[in-house]
Amino acid sequence: MATKLSPSLKWAVLAVVTGVSVFGILSIGPVHEVSADDHSPVVDVRTTDPEMNTAIARARGTLPTFWASYEAPKPSESGHSLKVRFSTRKGGEHIWIAEVKKQPGGTYTGLFANEPRDLPGKHAGDAVKFSEADISDWMFMRNGKIVGGETIKPTLKSLPKADADAIRARMEHP
Repeated sequence: MATKLSPSLKWAVLAVVTGVSVFGILSIGPVHEVSADDHSPVVDVRTTDPEMNTAIARARGTLPTFWASYEAPKPSESGHSLKVRFSTRKGGEHIWIAEVKKQPGGTYTGLFANEPRDLPGKHAGDAVKFSEADISDWMFMRNGKIVGGETIKPTLKSLPKADADAIRARMEHP
Protein backbone atom coordinates (compact mmCIF):
# COMPACT_ATOMS: atom_id res chain seq x y z
CA MET A 1 0.00 0.00 0.00
CA ALA A 2 1.17 3.51 -0.74
CA THR A 3 1.66 5.96 2.06
CA LYS A 4 0.97 9.66 2.06
CA LEU A 5 3.86 11.84 0.97
CA SER A 6 5.50 13.99 3.59
CA PRO A 7 4.07 17.52 3.83
CA SER A 8 7.29 19.02 2.48
CA LEU A 9 7.41 16.70 -0.51
CA LYS A 10 3.74 17.19 -1.29
CA TRP A 11 4.29 20.95 -1.18
CA ALA A 12 7.22 20.65 -3.55
CA VAL A 13 5.51 18.26 -5.94
CA LEU A 14 2.40 20.43 -6.15
CA ALA A 15 4.44 23.58 -6.69
CA VAL A 16 6.47 21.97 -9.44
CA VAL A 17 3.61 20.26 -11.20
CA THR A 18 1.12 23.10 -11.08
CA GLY A 19 3.60 25.93 -11.33
CA VAL A 20 2.15 27.78 -8.36
CA SER A 21 2.97 27.86 -4.69
CA VAL A 22 1.07 25.80 -2.19
CA PHE A 23 -0.83 27.84 0.34
CA GLY A 24 -0.48 25.62 3.39
CA ILE A 25 1.12 22.56 4.86
CA LEU A 26 -0.77 19.35 4.17
CA SER A 27 -1.92 17.12 6.97
CA ILE A 28 0.37 14.48 8.42
CA GLY A 29 -0.35 10.77 8.68
CA PRO A 30 -0.47 7.65 6.55
CA VAL A 31 -3.17 7.12 3.95
CA HIS A 32 -3.71 4.46 1.35
CA GLU A 33 -3.14 6.54 -1.74
CA VAL A 34 -1.12 9.39 -3.16
CA SER A 35 -3.25 12.45 -3.59
CA ALA A 36 -2.72 15.91 -4.97
CA ASP A 37 -4.91 18.96 -5.27
CA ASP A 38 -4.94 20.07 -8.89
CA HIS A 39 -7.00 23.23 -8.48
CA SER A 40 -4.31 25.51 -9.92
CA PRO A 41 -3.32 25.86 -13.57
CA VAL A 42 -0.52 23.70 -14.93
CA VAL A 43 2.34 25.48 -16.63
CA ASP A 44 2.47 24.59 -20.31
CA VAL A 45 5.93 24.70 -21.83
CA ARG A 46 6.65 24.11 -25.51
CA THR A 47 8.89 21.16 -26.30
CA THR A 48 11.14 23.62 -28.15
CA ASP A 49 11.61 25.90 -25.12
CA PRO A 50 15.41 26.20 -24.88
CA GLU A 51 15.43 27.10 -21.16
CA MET A 52 13.33 24.07 -20.23
CA ASN A 53 15.34 21.76 -22.49
CA THR A 54 18.54 22.99 -20.83
CA ALA A 55 16.97 22.31 -17.40
CA ILE A 56 15.99 18.79 -18.48
CA ALA A 57 19.52 18.13 -19.78
CA ARG A 58 21.00 19.44 -16.50
CA ALA A 59 18.64 17.19 -14.48
CA ARG A 60 19.42 14.13 -16.58
CA GLY A 61 23.14 14.84 -16.27
CA THR A 62 22.88 14.86 -12.48
CA LEU A 63 20.76 11.70 -12.12
CA PRO A 64 23.69 9.95 -10.35
CA THR A 65 23.17 12.39 -7.44
CA PHE A 66 19.54 11.27 -7.21
CA TRP A 67 20.37 7.56 -7.43
CA ALA A 68 23.11 7.84 -4.78
CA SER A 69 20.65 9.35 -2.31
CA TYR A 70 17.89 6.95 -3.38
CA GLU A 71 20.12 3.94 -2.73
CA ALA A 72 21.49 5.18 0.61
CA PRO A 73 19.51 8.16 1.87
CA LYS A 74 20.86 10.13 4.80
CA PRO A 75 18.44 10.52 7.73
CA SER A 76 17.69 14.07 6.50
CA GLU A 77 16.76 12.89 2.97
CA SER A 78 13.33 11.65 1.92
CA GLY A 79 10.61 11.85 -0.69
CA HIS A 80 12.58 10.79 -3.75
CA SER A 81 10.54 11.62 -6.86
CA LEU A 82 11.16 11.57 -10.57
CA LYS A 83 9.54 13.66 -13.29
CA VAL A 84 8.75 11.40 -16.22
CA ARG A 85 7.66 12.16 -19.77
CA PHE A 86 4.69 10.21 -21.07
CA SER A 87 3.66 10.23 -24.72
CA THR A 88 0.21 11.70 -25.29
CA ARG A 89 -1.96 12.49 -28.29
CA LYS A 90 -0.71 16.10 -27.99
CA GLY A 91 2.95 15.09 -27.85
CA GLY A 92 3.97 14.57 -24.23
CA GLU A 93 3.22 15.28 -20.60
CA HIS A 94 5.83 15.46 -17.83
CA ILE A 95 4.46 14.21 -14.50
CA TRP A 96 6.07 13.79 -11.08
CA ILE A 97 6.19 10.18 -9.90
CA ALA A 98 6.31 9.29 -6.20
CA GLU A 99 7.22 6.02 -4.48
CA VAL A 100 9.77 5.17 -7.17
CA LYS A 101 11.01 1.59 -7.21
CA LYS A 102 13.68 -0.01 -9.41
CA GLN A 103 12.50 -3.14 -11.18
CA PRO A 104 14.47 -6.01 -12.71
CA GLY A 105 15.41 -5.39 -16.32
CA GLY A 106 16.14 -1.68 -15.96
CA THR A 107 12.59 -0.39 -15.62
CA TYR A 108 10.98 1.57 -12.79
CA THR A 109 7.57 1.85 -11.20
CA GLY A 110 5.91 4.51 -9.10
CA LEU A 111 2.68 6.38 -8.49
CA PHE A 112 1.39 9.47 -10.27
CA ALA A 113 1.87 12.30 -7.75
CA ASN A 114 -0.73 14.48 -9.47
CA GLU A 115 -3.67 14.15 -11.82
CA PRO A 116 -2.48 13.58 -15.40
CA ARG A 117 -4.09 16.05 -17.82
CA ASP A 118 -3.75 14.19 -21.11
CA LEU A 119 -3.62 10.52 -20.17
CA PRO A 120 -7.25 9.34 -20.30
CA GLY A 121 -8.17 6.93 -17.54
CA LYS A 122 -5.05 7.70 -15.48
CA HIS A 123 -5.32 9.39 -12.09
CA ALA A 124 -3.19 10.62 -9.19
CA GLY A 125 -2.09 7.61 -7.18
CA ASP A 126 -2.24 5.18 -10.13
CA ALA A 127 0.72 2.86 -10.60
CA VAL A 128 2.90 3.47 -13.63
CA LYS A 129 5.93 1.82 -15.27
CA PHE A 130 8.67 3.72 -17.12
CA SER A 131 12.29 3.59 -18.23
CA GLU A 132 15.26 5.80 -17.40
CA ALA A 133 15.11 7.31 -20.90
CA ASP A 134 11.72 8.83 -19.94
CA ILE A 135 13.08 10.69 -16.88
CA SER A 136 13.15 14.48 -17.31
CA ASP A 137 13.89 15.61 -13.74
CA TRP A 138 14.40 14.41 -10.18
CA MET A 139 14.14 15.73 -6.66
CA PHE A 140 14.14 14.78 -3.02
CA MET A 141 13.91 16.66 0.24
CA ARG A 142 16.93 17.30 2.44
CA ASN A 143 16.38 19.12 5.73
CA GLY A 144 13.06 20.44 4.39
CA LYS A 145 14.61 21.82 1.18
CA ILE A 146 14.14 20.68 -2.41
CA VAL A 147 17.29 19.10 -3.87
CA GLY A 148 17.26 18.86 -7.67
CA GLY A 149 14.09 20.04 -9.36
CA GLU A 150 15.89 21.73 -12.26
CA THR A 151 12.66 22.07 -14.26
CA ILE A 152 11.14 24.14 -11.47
CA LYS A 153 13.46 27.06 -12.19
CA PRO A 154 12.25 27.95 -15.70
CA THR A 155 8.63 27.96 -14.52
CA LEU A 156 9.24 30.50 -11.75
CA LYS A 157 9.16 33.44 -14.15
CA SER A 158 5.50 32.70 -14.92
CA LEU A 159 4.48 33.00 -11.25
CA PRO A 160 3.71 36.07 -9.16
CA LYS A 161 6.92 37.25 -7.49
CA ALA A 162 5.80 36.29 -3.98
CA ASP A 163 4.96 32.74 -5.09
CA ALA A 164 8.22 32.36 -7.00
CA ASP A 165 10.18 33.68 -4.02
CA ALA A 166 8.42 31.21 -1.71
CA ILE A 167 9.42 28.31 -3.97
CA ARG A 168 13.01 29.59 -4.29
CA ALA A 169 13.20 29.71 -0.49
CA ARG A 170 12.28 25.99 -0.42
CA MET A 171 15.07 25.03 -2.82
CA GLU A 172 18.49 23.97 -1.68
CA HIS A 173 21.25 25.88 -3.40
CA PRO A 174 24.44 23.83 -3.51
